[in-house]
Amino acid sequence: MRAGELAQAMGMELLTPGLADQELALSGCYLGDLLSNVMAKASAGMLWCTVITNINIIAVASLLSLSGVALLEGNRPETAVLERASGQGIPVFTLEKSAYEAALAYRELEK
Repeated sequence: MRAGELAQAMGMELLTPGLADQELALSGCYLGDLLSNVMAKASAGMLWCTVITNINIIAVASLLSLSGVALLEGNRPETAVLERASGQGIPVFTLEKSAYEAALAYRELEK
């Protein structure tokens, strides 16, 4: 699935539009806001759903080879975060949903 298709399927906005055609190797979804937990428990290919918007989300996503980062509850990062994400090929999305609602939307994709 491409980043743009994922955004449409889950009702998200892709904040890194230059990556819309990037193919994602989705392997699951991880919900969490504690960086140490994400680093310990998320794995390559997962979509990370979080409310964190600082530059560290890109470092963690890159370190773990995550498919992308979805910012919950309408959160948006600063421009520098999006520039770093684009440069590293990490799609960043925003959606108005809660973590629970995002998990349900992702679950529907798996069916």
